[in-house]
Amino acid sequence: METWFYEVVSIDGDYAHLKRTDIELDDLKLVARALLPPEIVEGSKLKYELMQYEIVS
Repeated sequence: METWFYEVVSIDGDYAHLKRTDIELDDLKLVARALLPPEIVEGSKLKYELMQYEIVS
């Protein structure tokens, strides 16, 4: 089981642009907001594990 950490860089309509924070990557990941917690805002920290995203402090 792998766990990845992201930060919400921007929100664009029904999609959010996420940046990995646990490793160095320049690429952003485009994710449908329907797959993310509804209370996300730009700057939210997320954990991805078991095919689910959750907000972390």
